Amino acid sequence: MSQKFQASVQHRGDVSYVKLGGVIDEDNELNDLVDKIPSGTAVIDLGEIERINSCGVRDWVNWLSKLEGTGTRAVLVECSPAIVAQINLVNNFTGSGVVKSFYVPYFCPECDEEKVLLVEAADMGPPPHEPPTCRCDECDLVMDFDDMPDSYFAFLSNQRKVAESDKINGAMRGLGRGGRESSGEKSQPKVRSRQSQPNLQSGSKPSVPSLPSIQRTSTHPASGNFPAVQSTKKSPSKPPSRPPLGGKPASRPPGTLSGSHMLPPSQSLGFAAQGQPMTPPRSNALVFVLIAILCVAIGVLAYLVITK
Repeated sequence: MSQKFQASVQHRGDVSYVKLGGVIDEDNELNDLVDKIPSGTAVIDLGEIERINSCGVRDWVNWLSKLEGTGTRAVLVECSPAIVAQINLVNNFTGSGVVKSFYVPYFCPECDEEKVLLVEAADMGPPPHEPPTCRCDECDLVMDFDDMPDSYFAFLSNQRKVAESDKINGAMRGLGRGGRESSGEKSQPKVRSRQSQPNLQSGSKPSVPSLPSIQRTSTHPASGNFPAVQSTKKSPSKPPSRPPLGGKPASRPPGTLSGSHMLPPSQSLGFAAQGQPMTPPRSNALVFVLIAILCVAIGVLAYLVITK
């Protein structure tokens, strides 16, 4: 379940370390942080941002504008995939700031594991950008990049170089937040599971309440005092045949298909709703009467023609 917006601010010299987490939506408290961040460099950690909606994007852009108005330069570190998506979608999402590091999502099809790898923007080199190699902790196989490289790394094409990177790394180390060594030696890549961030589970689906089970109709009485539940699924068995009327099967005209679904509702069953037998149809007698009347008419007509 997504957490609410959380924020904390620490200072070391003229560098402010701003840690944001949870969800940036209409209930964010970004405006309350303006007075807590003096002019200088604001290192904004976005690694624990689970999600950001349209209202949060609007407030975020306005908040960065206010910080820049007070002479504060923003440096975004550990940007989560949710933040990277907004950087690629919103033109001025970073304002005049720069992205120092960001997380790259990976997926292992063998172990069904998802992880994110922290990558320094300066290490990605010139375009076209390819995701770094990340191995699975379970099977040690190379994991698949869980996005499209052209779209996910698009923001790097317009990325500016981070000024005073050594100063920022030193301030982050002093605050216990890590950072690269000033000697230029690369630190150990930071990897963590995506399960710790609910918004990053792209394959997750909302839970659906289970439906009650439906039992099939049984010829045996159900155990206990509960009646058996009839199944709503149609049985592939043959349609029931009509019961005999008067001890003989009921005749039907030639060419008529068998089955109660081809007969009128009044004749589809051999018994009425009350269980009484239905009277046989009198269509045969009516046909004989019509044939007799037709023969008489033809005879009269022939007699009139002959005697004329």
